[in-house]
Amino acid sequence: MYTEHLHTTDDGSSFHEDTTKVVNRLPTKEEYRRVKHLVLQKPNEPPIKDDQLAKSLRTCPLLETVVLSGVPDLTDRTMVLLARKAINLRNVDLSGCDQVTDVGILELAAKSLPLQSLQLSGVTGMTDPSVSAIAKTCSRLVELDLCNLPLLTPVAVRDVWSFSRKLRTLRLARCPLLTDKSFPSALEPSLLEVKEKENGHDKPLPPRPVTWIDRLPPLVLRHSAENLRVLDLTSCGITDDAIEGIVAHAPKIQSLILSGCTMLTNRALESISKLGEHLDVLMLAHVSSITDAAVVKVTRACGNLRCVDVSFCRNLTDMSVFEFASLKGLRRLSLVRIQKLTDIAIFALAEDAICLERLHLSYCDRLSLDAIHELLRSRRGLQLLTATGIPACRREGVERFSESPPPTYDDVQRAAFRVFSGDKMAALRRFLDKEEQRRRDAETRNIPFKARSDDRLDLY
Repeated sequence: MYTEHLHTTDDGSSFHEDTTKVVNRLPTKEEYRRVKHLVLQKPNEPPIKDDQLAKSLRTCPLLETVVLSGVPDLTDRTMVLLARKAINLRNVDLSGCDQVTDVGILELAAKSLPLQSLQLSGVTGMTDPSVSAIAKTCSRLVELDLCNLPLLTPVAVRDVWSFSRKLRTLRLARCPLLTDKSFPSALEPSLLEVKEKENGHDKPLPPRPVTWIDRLPPLVLRHSAENLRVLDLTSCGITDDAIEGIVAHAPKIQSLILSGCTMLTNRALESISKLGEHLDVLMLAHVSSITDAAVVKVTRACGNLRCVDVSFCRNLTDMSVFEFASLKGLRRLSLVRIQKLTDIAIFALAEDAICLERLHLSYCDRLSLDAIHELLRSRRGLQLLTATGIPACRREGVERFSESPPPTYDDVQRAAFRVFSGDKMAALRRFLDKEEQRRRDAETRNIPFKARSDDRLDLY
């Protein structure tokens, strides 16, 4: 979002007079009048306090980018001060600052700042009025992150769709109150009126209790979100109707993240297929109702897909992987815990997925070491392979090529952990190559073959 103007000496230190970016520390008095980018991303030891930050911000009028996620006790007082002093503010990141409330955010919106990027993930004190004010007043906004906001409702998100017409990135992950009413309706205004009239002649249904969110009318928009490229709806309670409306209103989405949207079905994938060549990232982990038929339709319509995640989609089989393998630009594929996968799927990837760089196969129990060996031998461009929990990878000799498990893992998790990358993956391939040679030599000499953990070619 911004360009650094930071000249450095041979030893890595910066020329003081050219400093425009300060990282993980407060600016000095000499830097107050020239700092433009203040990045406090990592908690310091000792931590930077809100009072210290407020004192510095009083005399930093040229700030354009502010990242304050490393100041956990950030308050509304400091946000109000920032909004009043930094009139050129373009990029603000308050991720995880849970003591900030509507007071601070409304002040940002009220000052008509030239904001282009606003990241508010985890600012749990925010409510609808703040988001609505941002949507209505920040006309230059191209990136908006509203993840992990437990109080955000469809009312504010509807304002985002209605007023923030320049958005390229919109993130709404893990907002539990969002429903289909948060998103545009797929029906044209004229068709919607006809449908309402038809419903008026139907026999009325028995009364049932509804929430005020259910009473919201469909969101009918007369413009389209032509600029929207990235949409993250992870773990939102939406249905196929919402996806249909989103695709109709934002037809050029490139990255669509729907992991954890458990109510979606094949009909949602039929809508997604209308994005065609625009779509290159599709995340569907835990969307367990989808089947091979829908995957086939999406992959054939969206030929530019390069990153796909269908982990925990229990109904998928080798047929889906055949289709993924046919995507010539596929670079990342996640197939975690798809229990129906067999070696045939891995052979298809080894033969056809020529650009594959990262593959996640953890807990695909039916896969054999022979299939993984063929994959490693054919796809030399593969940079990462996860095979945690695959029984075939727990045999002796394989563990030493795996990366070390995280220190928080217990003994059972550590025993199952298998992640191969870089040089270790090449070493695993060479180990399996030697084992295959020993097997052939043993067959030639009619000697019983026994798998070993060493790299020697000796048969005994």
